[in-house]
Formats: sequence, C-alpha cells, structure tokens
Amino acid sequence: MTQLNKQFAQRLLEMVREDETVRTDLLNRGVLFGGYHPEMERVHNANADSLEVLLNDYGWPSQALVGDEAAKAAWLVVQHAISKPQFQRRCLSLLKEESQNRRFEASLVATLEDRIAVFEGRPQTYGTQFDWDTQGEMSAVPIVDPENVDARRLSVGLPPLHDSTQEIRARATNEGHKPPQDRESRAAEFEAWLKKVGWR
Repeated sequence: MTQLNKQFAQRLLEMVREDETVRTDLLNRGVLFGGYHPEMERVHNANADSLEVLLNDYGWPSQALVGDEAAKAAWLVVQHAISKPQFQRRCLSLLKEESQNRRFEASLVATLEDRIAVFEGRPQTYGTQFDWDTQGEMSAVPIVDPENVDARRLSVGLPPLHDSTQEIRARATNEGHKPPQDRESRAAEFEAWLKKVGWR
C-alpha cells in the first residue's frame, strides 16, 4: 500500500472512530434515540463531505486500494449519510460495480440498497431495515415479495431474516431503545425530515 493510500485508509478509520465515539456518548447520555440527534447528524454529514472529496480525487476506496477495514469504513460513512440522498445514490452505483466485480461484500451493498429504498418510500428487497411495529417490536419494514426474502438474503450472504430480527431486538433491549410513545408524531416528524433533506 502506498503512502497516499495509507493516509486515505487512516482518514476513513478516523471518521468511523468519531462516529462511534459520538454515538456512544449520546447513548450514555440517554439522548441517542430521541430522533436524529443534531450532534450525530453533524458527524455523519461531515464524514460524508470528507469522503466525497476523496471520491472526487481518487475514486472509490476499494479493498485493493485501502485494505478491507478501511473499505468497510467507507461503506459505513455512506450508510450513515442519511441526510445526503444524492451522495448515497452515487455511492450505491459505485458499490454495485465493486460488488459485481467481486471487490466488495454483496451483503453491505444490499443493506445500502434497502436503506435508500426505504427513505424513498419503496419496499426494501433484502429486509435489512428495521423499525418499531404496531406491537412495539423491532421488525423489518415492508419487503418486496416477503415469502422469498430469505432466498434473496442467502444470495448476498445475509443470514435468515428471523436470525437478524432476534439480533436487532436483543441489541435494542441492551441499549435501552424503546418504542415511541406517540407513533403519529414520530411519523410526522420523520416525513418532514425526509422532505427537508430531499428524499421525498
């Protein structure tokens, strides 16, 4: 790996460390789950802006260019850049090409594809995106052809939906993440945010 690529990789890893640090701080303060916290959004947007500059200069940070850990860090920056629809769409196109050439994990590309679909108001394909259901349980949001979702998940290296559901519900419990007290207000706030940032 060249010196330039090492610097690129290091910057990507620094972005993810800051993301994790701020998330942990918000979680410990008990304010992580009360909507999209401004401190978290600031980090996500700053990281996305930094990555976009790097993309414009050097292209997608492939595993061959920056190593496996840093390439996954770049994906995480994109996955968290939910206030930047055009950036996420651009990166999905780049990542699909990487995956088709077997240079990136198909499961991560599928997860980003699902996230974009949900924000655009479409059913997801692989069942990777979750939210609170009407029974107060974390469940996958609407899925295209749900009867065959596990076959699609298997095709991209994802575990069965039931297994992921159990894992996500356990994580929510461990982190103290609880269903919203007012579902209608939360839904209205989310819709307003989607329009503000350009998803709708």
